[in-house]
Amino acid sequence: LSRSSRATQTEVILPQRIDKWLCYARFVKHRATASELVEAGHVRLNHLVVQKPSHAVKPLDLLTIAIHDDIRVIRVLAEADRRGPAAQASLLYEELMVENKSHAGTQKLGA
Repeated sequence: LSRSSRATQTEVILPQRIDKWLCYARFVKHRATASELVEAGHVRLNHLVVQKPSHAVKPLDLLTIAIHDDIRVIRVLAEADRRGPAAQASLLYEELMVENKSHAGTQKLGA
């Protein structure tokens, strides 16, 4: 195949480690922190608690993340190659709901 024909083919979407994805999507600053968050049971993937940082996440997965005083429900839209700027990271997911436990407020986002 020529270089141009390879570039136009559909890429296969491979799952990404959940600890890497959480770091690249800027939910935490460091991958070690993401691993601790997962191992502590603060992350659910498609409604099931995940306890292994190596667990795979892929586009269209639903994540529930309990971090700081917030519970965030997001839909994964894309995988990431690196930790980029916040504007780029925000394209990796769709925020569905944020609940702040300290203020007992729930905000549903979208329609």
